[in-house]
Amino acid sequence: MQGVEARLEKVRGLLRDKGIDAILVMQPENRRYLSGFTGSNGVLLISAEDAILITDFRYTEQAQEEAPGFKVTECDQKISETIADVARSLDIRSLGFESDFVTYRQHAALSEKLSFLDFVPYEGIVEGLRMVKDEDELAMIAQACDLGDSAFSHILGVIRPGISELDVAIELEWHMRKKGAEGIAFDVIVASGARSALPHGRASGKKLETGDFVVIDLGARFNGYCGDMTRTIVIGRATDEQRRIYGIVLDAQVAALAAVAPGKKGSEVDAVARDRIAREGYASAFGHGLGHGVGLAVHEEPRLSPSGDVVLGPGMVVSVEPGIYLPELGGVRIEDLVAVTGDGCSVFTHSDKTLIEI
Repeated sequence: MQGVEARLEKVRGLLRDKGIDAILVMQPENRRYLSGFTGSNGVLLISAEDAILITDFRYTEQAQEEAPGFKVTECDQKISETIADVARSLDIRSLGFESDFVTYRQHAALSEKLSFLDFVPYEGIVEGLRMVKDEDELAMIAQACDLGDSAFSHILGVIRPGISELDVAIELEWHMRKKGAEGIAFDVIVASGARSALPHGRASGKKLETGDFVVIDLGARFNGYCGDMTRTIVIGRATDEQRRIYGIVLDAQVAALAAVAPGKKGSEVDAVARDRIAREGYASAFGHGLGHGVGLAVHEEPRLSPSGDVVLGPGMVVSVEPGIYLPELGGVRIEDLVAVTGDGCSVFTHSDKTLIEI
């Protein structure tokens, strides 16, 4: 993985470009990306010369171990007061804050204590760096995806009519953790029958029944990095209509995978899948974007959507997940996670995409 110093130098170059003396980093994924610190409470203050990690007594030793490139400062008062003390000691004249993360209450407290400097909003500085993954990051995402593939293979031997969605979700999480996941990237989605038409239907006590579509959306977290995959299966024999809907979604997904390439905007890739689904008469049944970036967060930039204006480049990781959702029939979504390469994409997810009947 890129060293801390390399990442800090990139941030400092962006600070110079924007004319800001220093920035606060409070968003957890940004904080971890720049420092390596995994604790739940901490703030980074990064200037042209200094890198300081402010945390409380619970985490000082951990911070010193995980973030050796940072000077660890223990906060024994209100965090806004410690930030102000540090800013004064460094003679900072302008300090940026993450305007898309800092709450109104936090901003009010910080503004009061930092009245001696220019407190300026910024967004996207760290997120822009996080969009492009290095080889070590890609390897960790690949490991997370392997854990997801293993869990899906495992659950096919567990699913049967009469088992509840909650039981399926719990079994998936248990398997991923047993195989080495540090946790789940998001709450496992298991939605069956009419509930499968809910794109983010939480697992419920509903029992799987013969004839149900079952949408399974899962992701492991490995060393902080997320996996994300979705497969749709049928309990019993699929009807002709279920096969047709599944085939449309699979065709759109395969076409979109082939369209992922450097130099394309997210909106262009989205249009490939969206147009195929629309041609079959289901434009209104595909109401979400085609995909999103995945890394330390399961939803990050870039986006594959009608408004996705980021140009794809090598090292970016995105999901490709078209779907059709019909309240009277149920839903189908098929999702793979891919890394953009120099001439296309590399697919992390390896679970079978033919329609599985159980």
